[in-house]
Amino acid sequence: MSELLLISASGLAREVLATVRSSGRYDVVGFLDDDEEMSGIEVDGAPVLGTIDDAVRYTHAFLLVCVDSGRPRQAVVERLSAMGIGTNRYATVIDATVRMPDGCRIGRGSILLQNVTLTASVTLGGHVVAMPGVTFTHDDVVDDYATFAAGTSLGGGVRIGRAAHLGMNSSVRERTSVGSYATIGMGAAVLGDVPDGETWVGVPAHPVRDAGFNATAAEL
Repeated sequence: MSELLLISASGLAREVLATVRSSGRYDVVGFLDDDEEMSGIEVDGAPVLGTIDDAVRYTHAFLLVCVDSGRPRQAVVERLSAMGIGTNRYATVIDATVRMPDGCRIGRGSILLQNVTLTASVTLGGHVVAMPGVTFTHDDVVDDYATFAAGTSLGGGVRIGRAAHLGMNSSVRERTSVGSYATIGMGAAVLGDVPDGETWVGVPAHPVRDAGFNATAAEL
């Protein structure tokens, strides 16, 4: 059984820990987190062993970045890369309930939790997170660091950009795209292309233009 370190003692990391323990594929040796107050404590029975910089000490362990949102997840991977940690060090965690048809590809460092569905020729990049009940249909292509909250559904031939965030129970119409670093609100129905960096909400989804709108990706 390979050793695994979870980067960030987040809620996502706790869900990953439960999935990994059920599968028996990895032995989770602990968490690494920059919050000094967490140093030395246990989270769901696994110890917080140090900060993210301590990853270089655990040369025989696989790593999995469990930061909730795509942009900060990307920043952690880039930080680890600057310390000499390459792509081959990252684990990929796929829950046992997820069926992987031939022709589907999943990048390193990605996380697919319970009852995620992939139909045909789905391509997910590296460090993608799909929470329970997400549906990817034929020919969907997802770039690195994208995040899909529970219940998100994509029609066929959808393109999702780098570090985009799709909120709980949102849906995207077939053959449309969501740009890099874009955010889709909870329950939104995307019927047309979403440009890079924009936030869209509602049914049908529309861009948010109010300068006073300050919801974070996690809230959406």
